[in-house]
Amino acid sequence: MTRGLSVPGGVPAREARGGLLPRVQRWVRSGGLWSLAFGAPLVLVFAYFSWGPIVRGLVLSFQKTNFLTSSWVGLHNFEYVLTDPVLPRAILNTVLFTAIGLLVGAPLPLALAVVMSELRRWKGLYSALAYLPVVIPPVVAILLWKVLYMPGPSGLLNSLLGTVGLGPLAWLDSEQLVIPSMVLAATWAGAGTSVIIYLAALGGVRPDLYEAAELDGAGVWSRVWHVTLPQIRGVILVLILLQLIGTMQVFNEPNSNYGAAAALSVMLAAVLAIVSIVFQFSTRRLNEND
Repeated sequence: MTRGLSVPGGVPAREARGGLLPRVQRWVRSGGLWSLAFGAPLVLVFAYFSWGPIVRGLVLSFQKTNFLTSSWVGLHNFEYVLTDPVLPRAILNTVLFTAIGLLVGAPLPLALAVVMSELRRWKGLYSALAYLPVVIPPVVAILLWKVLYMPGPSGLLNSLLGTVGLGPLAWLDSEQLVIPSMVLAATWAGAGTSVIIYLAALGGVRPDLYEAAELDGAGVWSRVWHVTLPQIRGVILVLILLQLIGTMQVFNEPNSNYGAAAALSVMLAAVLAIVSIVFQFSTRRLNEND
């Protein structure tokens, strides 16, 4: 009596009653095994090189090791880090570095992208020049900034300051200048990626919005403030969050104490997770209010 009946979706009733086995058979017939065979190696490689170090670092935070022998010490590494007398100073330096990095590194790539988007010629060349610091090997970049920051009069920056009667300055040897100097180097190295992302986001802004603003008599800065920034606000917030995470990860690990360094990394990861959650909720409420 029920032969030929089917449930919604065109699946025969006997297959629907069969449960998991018919679905597995259909998955196999549709090429599921081949998809698994091609996808599994990629997933395993990604998990090994991405999640493997994370798990290893978490385990290492509960061990005392020299990478030849290891012993479990429980929460001793966390106690060691929290009672380290240098910790408050390290936290202050990290917060200061993060604050200066956001003040300089967040608006600069956006400003460069807005200016470059307004150019009519050589836009590709300027994009390549903006991204060039990203592809420079770190060793070369370090040597370059070492020459720039040489404390004597022969240093490149001090030579430029000498032409206007200033300097020489001890850039990396000065307690007041070392963090701003590091922020400048870090901003130069990482701004190119943000510029390219901002340029892509600006390319998605509807031209008719600019035309309407121009008809209303809006100037360049008015169009940027009332049209450009609101349209790419989501991209701006994401890049600010990524930069916040990146700058807060600049810290000094305890020398030769790998377990304590791992414990410090775990605590920093927990702090960054909390900061990210708070940032996401606050920006979501900001978007809802608008």
